[in-house]
This record gives sequence, C-alpha cells and structure tokens, in this order.
Amino acid sequence: MSGALLSAMIVDDEPIARQRIRRLLAREADFHVIGDFGSVAECEPMEARAAPDLLLLDVRMPERNGFDLLASFEARGVHPFVIFVTAYAEYAVEAFGVEAVDYLLKPFDDERFAKTSG
Repeated sequence: MSGALLSAMIVDDEPIARQRIRRLLAREADFHVIGDFGSVAECEPMEARAAPDLLLLDVRMPERNGFDLLASFEARGVHPFVIFVTAYAEYAVEAFGVEAVDYLLKPFDDERFAKTSG
C-alpha cells in the first residue's frame, strides 16, 4: 500500500473471535481498527457516523444479523469492503450477493486470514 491506513470495523458476538481478528489485523500494517462490537445494536452509535473501509462481520448475532448492518450502511451510501467471518456456511451465497470480498468459515487459521487481508 501507499502508506494510507484503511479503517476496519469488527462486529461479532463472540469476544474471543473479535480479539483474534483484532490480533490478526494488527499484523497487517495497512489496517487501523476503529471499533469492535459484540452486536449490531452495540455498533449502531458508531455505525451512524462511521464509514469504515473494511467491515469484518459475523452473520448470525442476537437480535439483528450482519446483513441488517450492511443495509444500514447502504442506506447511508456507505459501501465498505466486507469480509464475513462466521461459523455458518449456508449464508455464503447471500454474502457474495451483497458483494462480500471473502467469506471466512470459523475456525480458520492464520494463513487463511492472511490470504484475505493481504
């Protein structure tokens, strides 16, 4: 990259998964995490004003799902690159239908993560 940092937001209801993604992103010099959240509702105050370059997003979370969050961004004209990080393979087609750049199935290894973020 040309030295510009890309802003990243993590939304996943599993605290250990968020910590791991944050740790893996820290290895990549081009990314700066602007927030990590355990639910769509927790993310809403930040989502209303943020325009992340990259969104690392779980699909199934309590109350609202990752696709709901994408719809909120879309309504504001914000179109981050999206990498779904989930344990549910059955949403992959829908994810690529919203132009996700990748779909990581949990558990994934560090090498697989590096392929998607590098």
